[in-house]
Amino acid sequence: MRYIDVTWKHDFEDEPVRLISEIGKDNFEVRKIEIFKDGTVDYAESYDKDTGTMLGITEVPSICEINSQDEFHGVETSKTEFDELWSRFCQSNS
Repeated sequence: MRYIDVTWKHDFEDEPVRLISEIGKDNFEVRKIEIFKDGTVDYAESYDKDTGTMLGITEVPSICEINSQDEFHGVETSKTEFDELWSRFCQSNS
């Protein structure tokens, strides 16, 4: 697993400004946390979640590729940091 924390700089009201993902060896998201400008948080941990946040359907690019786009700034993070955020923001059944 790898973990990333990406800030997205934009002016869209309906889109998150921070995306934190747990990514499997196949480079697909396993769990994701989205944080919005107004402080709202949503999450996904499966493809059948019935809210606005869903896991990506394509492979997650490397941090270098993410950061090559001016509107994104991503960093690698740790499992511990991800799990702390997950515990704070999400109600996981796992």
